[in-house]
Amino acid sequence: MKKEDIHWADWHRILIGAAPTEFLLEVLIRTVIMYVVLLIILRLLGKRMGGMLTISELAIMVTLGAIICVPMQIPDRGVVQGIFVLICALVFHQGLSLVGYKSETMEKLIQGKESLIIKNGMIVVKELDKAQITRQQLYAVLRSQGINNLGQVERVYMEGAGLFSVYRFPEPRPGLSVLPPKDDAVQHIHDRPQGIMVCTDCGKVADNETESAGDCSNCNRHNWQPATI
Repeated sequence: MKKEDIHWADWHRILIGAAPTEFLLEVLIRTVIMYVVLLIILRLLGKRMGGMLTISELAIMVTLGAIICVPMQIPDRGVVQGIFVLICALVFHQGLSLVGYKSETMEKLIQGKESLIIKNGMIVVKELDKAQITRQQLYAVLRSQGINNLGQVERVYMEGAGLFSVYRFPEPRPGLSVLPPKDDAVQHIHDRPQGIMVCTDCGKVADNETESAGDCSNCNRHNWQPATI
């Protein structure tokens, strides 16, 4: 479109576009066709597309959104081209899945691998940084699992798909509270064992008073508070 063809008061162009008004009916027909084809493609992609997406599945979803836009709205592009590209995306996704099934190395490259975020009630700081999630995001996941204290947690894995797998100790131990500190109404949930300190950055429980007077041996920071259980 030329510069001189653009006018701020041209409401037909702003609302309808450069195509004639009759094209709206064609857009409806194109949308119905592409929607039906997209449903079929998603069905062929498998049940995983309806749940939590992996990296490759998320890429396919973004690609599908970009593909269906053009044949639905641009007058000089036919729907057959869009359908063909959708089929190409389906074949590409199924090919990646087959390669990942055949090769464990390729599976890790495509899907990623799990990260150990919490071990024996302590945050694995390096893995947390690699996963690029904050402590508050991690604490929110634990609270959603009914966990109030890191001392309850034996292992937390962040899976390649972004899901969290949480494993608890049979019996809770002293640890770092994951409850919001400003919410006084829930603080009564915890007991505070006398003289036990915990690192507020990683959840390591101090072995003795001497350790709590210095830096944490797990994260090398000096932030201690009374442990809870």
